[in-house]
Amino acid sequence: MTHSQKVFRLAFLGLMIALDVVLSPLFRIEGMAPMSSVMNIIAGVLLGPFFATVMALVCGFIRMTLLGIPPLALTGAVFGAAFAGIGFRVIQKPIGAMLGEIIGTGILGSILSYPVMVLFTGSSQSLYWFIYTPRFIGATLIGSAVAWLLLKKISPLPSFKRVQQIFGGKSHGKLKA
Repeated sequence: MTHSQKVFRLAFLGLMIALDVVLSPLFRIEGMAPMSSVMNIIAGVLLGPFFATVMALVCGFIRMTLLGIPPLALTGAVFGAAFAGIGFRVIQKPIGAMLGEIIGTGILGSILSYPVMVLFTGSSQSLYWFIYTPRFIGATLIGSAVAWLLLKKISPLPSFKRVQQIFGGKSHGKLKA
Protein backbone atom coordinates (compact mmCIF):
# COMPACT_ATOMS: atom_id res chain seq x y z
CA MET A 1 0.00 0.00 0.00
CA THR A 2 1.35 3.39 -0.99
CA HIS A 3 1.75 6.34 1.33
CA SER A 4 -1.01 8.26 -0.48
CA GLN A 5 -3.41 5.32 -0.02
CA LYS A 6 -2.66 5.26 3.71
CA VAL A 7 -3.33 8.99 3.94
CA PHE A 8 -6.54 8.55 1.94
CA ARG A 9 -7.65 5.78 4.30
CA LEU A 10 -7.11 7.98 7.33
CA ALA A 11 -8.81 11.00 5.75
CA PHE A 12 -11.80 8.97 4.57
CA LEU A 13 -12.13 7.32 7.98
CA GLY A 14 -12.13 10.82 9.53
CA LEU A 15 -14.82 11.90 7.08
CA MET A 16 -16.99 8.91 7.99
CA ILE A 17 -16.52 9.62 11.71
CA ALA A 18 -17.47 13.28 11.21
CA LEU A 19 -20.58 12.33 9.23
CA ASP A 20 -21.65 9.83 11.87
CA VAL A 21 -21.10 12.27 14.75
CA VAL A 22 -23.06 15.04 13.00
CA LEU A 23 -25.89 13.01 11.46
CA SER A 24 -26.71 10.66 14.35
CA PRO A 25 -28.06 13.31 16.74
CA LEU A 26 -29.78 15.28 13.96
CA PHE A 27 -31.99 12.44 12.78
CA ARG A 28 -32.70 10.87 16.13
CA ILE A 29 -35.99 9.44 17.35
CA GLU A 30 -36.29 9.24 21.14
CA GLY A 31 -34.36 6.15 22.19
CA MET A 32 -33.39 5.34 18.60
CA ALA A 33 -30.49 6.37 16.39
CA PRO A 34 -31.29 5.16 12.87
CA MET A 35 -28.57 7.31 11.24
CA SER A 36 -25.99 5.45 13.28
CA SER A 37 -27.25 2.27 11.61
CA VAL A 38 -27.08 3.93 8.20
CA MET A 39 -23.47 4.92 8.79
CA ASN A 40 -22.56 1.46 10.17
CA ILE A 41 -23.96 -0.25 7.07
CA ILE A 42 -22.27 2.12 4.65
CA ALA A 43 -19.00 1.80 6.58
CA GLY A 44 -19.35 -1.99 6.61
CA VAL A 45 -19.71 -2.00 2.81
CA LEU A 46 -17.04 0.62 2.08
CA LEU A 47 -14.49 0.18 4.84
CA GLY A 48 -14.82 -3.44 5.95
CA PRO A 49 -15.28 -4.80 9.46
CA PHE A 50 -12.13 -3.42 11.09
CA PHE A 51 -12.40 0.21 9.99
CA ALA A 52 -16.19 0.23 10.41
CA THR A 53 -15.69 -0.88 14.01
CA VAL A 54 -13.02 1.79 14.57
CA MET A 55 -15.42 4.39 13.15
CA ALA A 56 -18.24 3.29 15.47
CA LEU A 57 -15.96 3.16 18.51
CA VAL A 58 -14.56 6.65 17.96
CA CYS A 59 -18.05 8.03 17.22
CA GLY A 60 -19.43 6.44 20.37
CA PHE A 61 -16.75 8.04 22.53
CA ILE A 62 -17.25 11.42 20.85
CA ARG A 63 -21.04 11.29 21.30
CA MET A 64 -20.63 10.22 24.93
CA THR A 65 -18.16 12.97 25.81
CA LEU A 66 -19.49 15.88 23.75
CA LEU A 67 -23.21 15.14 23.58
CA GLY A 68 -23.74 13.44 26.94
CA ILE A 69 -25.15 10.27 25.41
CA PRO A 70 -24.98 7.24 27.75
CA PRO A 71 -22.80 4.18 26.95
CA LEU A 72 -25.54 2.90 24.65
CA ALA A 73 -23.60 4.75 21.94
CA LEU A 74 -20.96 2.04 22.28
CA THR A 75 -22.91 -1.11 23.05
CA GLY A 76 -25.09 -0.84 19.98
CA ALA A 77 -22.98 0.80 17.34
CA VAL A 78 -19.71 -1.09 17.77
CA PHE A 79 -21.23 -4.57 17.39
CA GLY A 80 -23.45 -3.40 14.55
CA ALA A 81 -20.53 -1.93 12.59
CA ALA A 82 -18.40 -5.04 13.06
CA PHE A 83 -21.21 -7.39 12.06
CA ALA A 84 -22.19 -5.17 9.11
CA GLY A 85 -18.65 -5.39 7.76
CA ILE A 86 -18.49 -9.14 8.33
CA GLY A 87 -21.96 -9.64 6.83
CA PHE A 88 -20.98 -7.76 3.69
CA ARG A 89 -17.70 -9.66 3.35
CA VAL A 90 -19.50 -13.02 3.69
CA ILE A 91 -22.55 -12.37 1.49
CA GLN A 92 -20.93 -9.69 -0.74
CA LYS A 93 -24.21 -7.82 -1.03
CA PRO A 94 -25.64 -4.92 0.98
CA ILE A 95 -28.22 -7.27 2.49
CA GLY A 96 -25.32 -8.94 4.32
CA ALA A 97 -24.33 -5.63 5.90
CA MET A 98 -27.97 -4.91 6.76
CA LEU A 99 -28.42 -8.30 8.43
CA GLY A 100 -25.14 -7.83 10.28
CA GLU A 101 -26.30 -4.44 11.58
CA ILE A 102 -29.65 -5.87 12.70
CA ILE A 103 -27.99 -8.80 14.49
CA GLY A 104 -25.09 -6.75 15.90
CA THR A 105 -26.97 -3.66 17.06
CA GLY A 106 -30.57 -4.79 17.16
CA ILE A 107 -30.06 -8.03 19.03
CA LEU A 108 -26.59 -8.38 20.54
CA GLY A 109 -26.06 -4.68 21.27
CA SER A 110 -29.51 -4.26 22.79
CA ILE A 111 -29.09 -7.25 25.11
CA LEU A 112 -25.60 -6.14 26.20
CA SER A 113 -26.92 -2.64 26.89
CA TYR A 114 -28.83 -3.84 29.95
CA PRO A 115 -25.82 -4.77 32.14
CA VAL A 116 -23.89 -1.73 30.90
CA MET A 117 -26.73 0.60 31.88
CA VAL A 118 -27.13 -1.13 35.25
CA LEU A 119 -23.44 -0.40 35.90
CA PHE A 120 -23.79 3.14 34.53
CA THR A 121 -26.90 4.05 36.57
CA GLY A 122 -26.28 1.82 39.58
CA SER A 123 -29.89 0.63 39.52
CA SER A 124 -31.71 -2.27 37.94
CA GLN A 125 -35.15 -1.52 39.42
CA SER A 126 -36.64 0.18 36.37
CA LEU A 127 -34.74 -1.86 33.80
CA TYR A 128 -35.31 -5.32 32.43
CA TRP A 129 -33.25 -7.41 30.01
CA PHE A 130 -35.04 -6.66 26.77
CA ILE A 131 -35.96 -3.01 27.35
CA TYR A 132 -33.68 -1.80 24.56
CA THR A 133 -34.38 -4.52 21.99
CA PRO A 134 -37.54 -3.08 20.35
CA ARG A 135 -35.97 0.37 20.00
CA PHE A 136 -32.65 -0.92 18.72
CA ILE A 137 -34.31 -3.25 16.21
CA GLY A 138 -36.62 -0.43 15.08
CA ALA A 139 -33.66 1.87 14.55
CA THR A 140 -31.74 -0.78 12.62
CA LEU A 141 -34.73 -1.49 10.36
CA ILE A 142 -35.17 2.22 9.59
CA GLY A 143 -31.42 2.63 9.13
CA SER A 144 -31.22 -0.43 6.89
CA ALA A 145 -33.92 0.91 4.58
CA VAL A 146 -32.19 4.29 4.28
CA ALA A 147 -28.76 2.68 3.80
CA TRP A 148 -30.12 0.39 1.09
CA LEU A 149 -31.49 3.40 -0.82
CA LEU A 150 -28.20 5.30 -0.45
CA LEU A 151 -26.09 2.32 -1.48
CA LYS A 152 -28.29 1.76 -4.52
CA LYS A 153 -27.52 5.32 -5.64
CA ILE A 154 -23.79 5.50 -4.81
CA SER A 155 -22.62 1.96 -5.66
CA PRO A 156 -22.32 2.57 -9.44
CA LEU A 157 -19.91 5.46 -8.86
CA PRO A 158 -16.26 4.76 -9.70
CA SER A 159 -15.14 6.49 -6.49
CA PHE A 160 -17.26 4.03 -4.48
CA LYS A 161 -15.39 1.08 -5.94
CA ARG A 162 -12.05 2.87 -5.44
CA VAL A 163 -12.75 3.39 -1.73
CA GLN A 164 -13.70 -0.28 -1.36
CA GLN A 165 -10.45 -1.35 -2.99
CA ILE A 166 -8.29 0.98 -0.89
CA PHE A 167 -9.87 -0.38 2.30
CA GLY A 168 -9.14 -3.94 1.25
CA GLY A 169 -12.56 -4.84 -0.06
CA LYS A 170 -13.39 -6.14 -3.45
CA SER A 171 -15.24 -4.21 -6.04
CA HIS A 172 -18.27 -6.31 -6.86
CA GLY A 173 -19.44 -4.28 -9.81
CA LYS A 174 -22.84 -2.74 -9.31
CA LEU A 175 -24.10 -3.81 -5.91
CA LYS A 176 -27.39 -5.63 -5.93
CA ALA A 177 -29.75 -5.75 -3.01
